[in-house]
Amino acid sequence: MSQPQVNVYVGQPGTGAGTKSYFDGNLTQYIGWVIISALVCIFTFGLCAPWAICKLYGWKISHTVIEGRRLRFDGTGMGLFGLWIKWFLLCIITIGIYSFWMGISLEKWKASHTFFAS
Repeated sequence: MSQPQVNVYVGQPGTGAGTKSYFDGNLTQYIGWVIISALVCIFTFGLCAPWAICKLYGWKISHTVIEGRRLRFDGTGMGLFGLWIKWFLLCIITIGIYSFWMGISLEKWKASHTFFAS
């Protein structure tokens, strides 16, 4: 009598098999970062908004795990500041029309600075 054949699939790292995606941040930390970011923006009249955006997004990304691999964000407020000024000027020149593209440009910048930590 022949033995029944059993096929077992063992997932490899990075394939998503047997690994979880999750977010491990908590509400207290999030509220703290939102308050700090808002205060910085208020007291600098929005001049440090790129710093606040990077801190908030960095916190979200550093607490995100996809397929068992933690994400990392290496963007800085100073790196975003130049683009921020350019986008602001384009919004003024185009009477606000560029603001529709500004959000997309910001998302592209965030994505280009987001990596797997390991």
